[in-house]
Amino acid sequence: MPQALRMQAQPLTDPPATSSDGPPLRTPEEELLHRMATSPPGPERHALRDKAVTAFLPVARRLARRYGSPVDSREDLYQVACLGLVKAVDGFDPTRGHAFLSYAVPTIDGELKRHLRDHTWHVHVPRRMQDKHRRVRQAQEELRRAGHADGGNTRDLHQLTGIDEDDIRQALRADQARNPPSMDEQLGPEQRTSLAEILGGDDPALERVIDLVALSTLIPMLPARERRILSLYFADSLTQREVADIVGVSQMHVSRLLTRACAFLRHSLLAG
Repeated sequence: MPQALRMQAQPLTDPPATSSDGPPLRTPEEELLHRMATSPPGPERHALRDKAVTAFLPVARRLARRYGSPVDSREDLYQVACLGLVKAVDGFDPTRGHAFLSYAVPTIDGELKRHLRDHTWHVHVPRRMQDKHRRVRQAQEELRRAGHADGGNTRDLHQLTGIDEDDIRQALRADQARNPPSMDEQLGPEQRTSLAEILGGDDPALERVIDLVALSTLIPMLPARERRILSLYFADSLTQREVADIVGVSQMHVSRLLTRACAFLRHSLLAG
């Protein structure tokens, strides 16, 4: 929304005046909408549309603030509310006899809820918990305005919202699904270690777990001498000469027994 439009916007606080004949007079803002509805397509209608959107911008901002979004995303939420306002101005039909705000507020609110549901959760969070999260964030904003710099504790939030304290804790944890930490976030007392540096990686040994489990059932099927040779050679990392000296056979015989044992294990694994 252009900066000039924001600066021109005025709060809608004055109630509509009442004529002596009975029906309430239209506010200047509502008059813009009625004039726009009766104007043919063209520059004049376009100008009236811009003025109507500008006049109701404070409504969009107030509705956006109700959701208590993080500071760095409040402007995005305000832009969504402005989009809802534009849709409300374009879709409003004054001939139905309803006040504009009774149509605009649900329209803007629907856009905000749709945006929060579809674009701000990085992992799936149940709708029930999303609603509680929104109420908790609104309560935190109220508590901050009342002097609680930290947004209040769980008991304060429970008293304000009526939500069970366990659900409040889950709702606060769910906030991480909307605002995950950056991989470049600096941690530690001196803020010199990034989150990416302390996160674990995939253990390559995990790829061998299935084979190791299968081998644990096949190795007992080998003769005792071959099992010992396998243990000395692979587990203790001895050479074939060292294994031969311990077992009491030639190195050539150790080589043949290793080859035969490995062939049996390989065939059994592939066959399984």
